[in-house]
Amino acid sequence: MSAAADRRISWYTGARHIRKQEDLRKIADMKIVLPEKVNKIITALEARGYEAYAVGGCVRDSLLGRTPQDWDITTSAKPEQVKQLFSHTIDTGIAHGTVTVMLQREGFEVTTYRIDGEYEDARHPKEVQFTADLREDLRRRDFTINAMAYNETAGLVDAFDGMADLNSGVIRCVGKAAERFSEDALRMLRAVRFAAQLGFFIEEETKDAIRQLAPSLAKVSAERIQAELVKLLVSAHPKELRTAYETGLTAVFLPELDRMMVCEQHHPHHCCSVGDHTIEALGNVTADRVLRLAVLLHDVAKPLCRTTDENGIDHFYGHPAKGAELARRILRRLKFDNDTTDAVCRLIAWHDDRPALSERSVRRAVHRIGTEQYPAIFAVKRADILAQSDYRREEKLAYVAEYERIYQEIRRKQQCLTIRDLAVGGRELIAAGMKPGREIGEALERLLELVLDDPSCNTKERLLAEAEKMIQ
Repeated sequence: MSAAADRRISWYTGARHIRKQEDLRKIADMKIVLPEKVNKIITALEARGYEAYAVGGCVRDSLLGRTPQDWDITTSAKPEQVKQLFSHTIDTGIAHGTVTVMLQREGFEVTTYRIDGEYEDARHPKEVQFTADLREDLRRRDFTINAMAYNETAGLVDAFDGMADLNSGVIRCVGKAAERFSEDALRMLRAVRFAAQLGFFIEEETKDAIRQLAPSLAKVSAERIQAELVKLLVSAHPKELRTAYETGLTAVFLPELDRMMVCEQHHPHHCCSVGDHTIEALGNVTADRVLRLAVLLHDVAKPLCRTTDENGIDHFYGHPAKGAELARRILRRLKFDNDTTDAVCRLIAWHDDRPALSERSVRRAVHRIGTEQYPAIFAVKRADILAQSDYRREEKLAYVAEYERIYQEIRRKQQCLTIRDLAVGGRELIAAGMKPGREIGEALERLLELVLDDPSCNTKERLLAEAEKMIQ
């Protein structure tokens, strides 16, 4: 090790020591406002001689000034003792010491202090052992920032320097990172997710352990991976997906991204690989799960569609349609619901569609693509353009702006875009003498074609007159 490197380490260690002393003084005065019901549960347990604390993510978020999504409680009381104390409980994880206490239809997980035994499936301990030692319970948790407990009697309990890491913006495992990830492989992806949500960085030992153990993520169910991926994507820093790639995690659950990362785009419109472009684009769209999934996968088929012409220019003909097919397989593999899958795939299929800038062409585009995809399609287009090279960028953005303006004008005028918008329906056509069945559907499609060309035709009188011609 060089002298300079040694000096840097010494400075860092000293700085952390100073900061730690400052943090300890802060911790002594740290106060978290517990929700009334949480405090009620803790107070009831303490009144019976048990220890009880809010623990984990709710403590972390409170210290960060964020609103916790839920509140978990840890206690020295055994599950049966918790059940005796509260009138309405649910055995949500009794084998692992967890009882849900219901207060006015709101549930709070109360878990007995425990020590986890050997893990055999990279998720569940073979057995658990209850303990009376809070520190031992905190020791089994994933990251230091999640291993803090709080109640109004004792204040903040921080046995593993979670507060220091919170102040420094560090994701660090409790104890040895390799052991924590061997216990539950999903923790590796959770580390990246927390970095994305909080704007933190993953310390090197923790990151090295992820690189080493990334293949074990294959043992985790698709449903659990999906949940973490979505949280990462809709976070404030979705570009942390790059960390998931660099540590080998995406090779397990999204190998298509790895192929995108090494697929170059030699073309004036682009300045980086397909994967780099995609990660950059993620930050250009609002934190909506459908939008960010669509941006994540909008170019997923480019590695399959790449051709290079005689001038060395790359082309990706047909990648939107092919991408929609591939994205559907990916989303099904990750167990996404059908509605999300359909919405994402339609956006991918049409993200490169460029209708002429006229009301007639835009009406037909909206009908072709589907009204439910608007205005999301504009957001995807802008995200795509902003992650490309500067070449003709302003021109492309101006096109999208005018496209959206025309669309909004069409909506303002309440112009017909679907069969549902026609001034006549099947009943009116039957009343006019048309036979029920396929003929009705075909007639409505023909009438819609007429109205898409000329919205002024969308009157009952005009459409019935056209229908009369069809009957004759």
